[in-house]
Amino acid sequence: MAIKTSDLNAKLFGKANKRRATSPVEAQAAAKDKAQVIELAIAGQDLVAFELISVPANEIEQQTVVFAENSREQSFLNEHALSDILVTLKERGQQYPAVGRRNVNGKIEVLDGSRRRMSCILAQKDFLIYVAENIETEHAKFLSDVANAHKPLSLYERGREMQLKLDSGEAADQKALAQIFQCSEALVSGALKAAALPLELLQAYPNVSDVGRPTIVKLHKLYHSLPQKSQEQLLNKCQSGHGAVWKNSQSHGVARLTKEVSSQLEDWIEELAPTQKEPASKKVELVKGRVSYNRKGNNLSLSLKKIDDEVMAEILAFVETKLQS
Repeated sequence: MAIKTSDLNAKLFGKANKRRATSPVEAQAAAKDKAQVIELAIAGQDLVAFELISVPANEIEQQTVVFAENSREQSFLNEHALSDILVTLKERGQQYPAVGRRNVNGKIEVLDGSRRRMSCILAQKDFLIYVAENIETEHAKFLSDVANAHKPLSLYERGREMQLKLDSGEAADQKALAQIFQCSEALVSGALKAAALPLELLQAYPNVSDVGRPTIVKLHKLYHSLPQKSQEQLLNKCQSGHGAVWKNSQSHGVARLTKEVSSQLEDWIEELAPTQKEPASKKVELVKGRVSYNRKGNNLSLSLKKIDDEVMAEILAFVETKLQS
């Protein structure tokens, strides 16, 4: 089940303003009130002190980075993918601070809140984040994974996680993956196909999370049917013009944009690998008005008219003799 950001904060925060939170409501209030210091119980272990920091809008990209092991593909985060929080953030500002750690280079590494980070960049709003020192990578991964439960990952992102488990040997096959991720084998198959597609192709869409499994499966089949040179040409087309393919459309609404992008990609693939149509067979008249034949590949069909039983028997015997010899 997806976890709301408010519920997530309630589950993670154990103390607020050096005051023990006695209920989820109190923990939520501490986060929402943006207490200057909050103690966070990571994976149910020792409490770690986090200090609230406000990063100016024009310095977010320089001062912060997203945790490298975050499962969410950052290049997919645009105004359409973030529409569920972007409008509110523009009107009211950031409601809940993100969570991060200071890395060895002195930058703030965002563990929980990569979507809020990009929304602040797009909306040109200051970015609020609780930052702690000396958080181990294992605990950082825990925070990142729990946070991603709020907004479901796309098929591509899920497929990438699944492929890692196959590569590491943690899962032997798609059946094992279905058990690990608690989903159907059909979804596993679709997710792995999505992960096998190049990013440039998926970045053509306004919101990759809205691209369904049937579209992914079809796109996978079409793309991998192309020779390598044609694949490269297709990806070049996706990156040409004014950025992502969806940006070149005059349509409005994610559903319509998604449909147009799929249609455009299919047209490009058809151009790069045109369907080879077999030449139509031509009817040849052998005996005018009585015998004609069609030749198609290795197949031959005869059309005989006004044939009595005796002639038919002779013809069939001849054909049988020729084909059995």
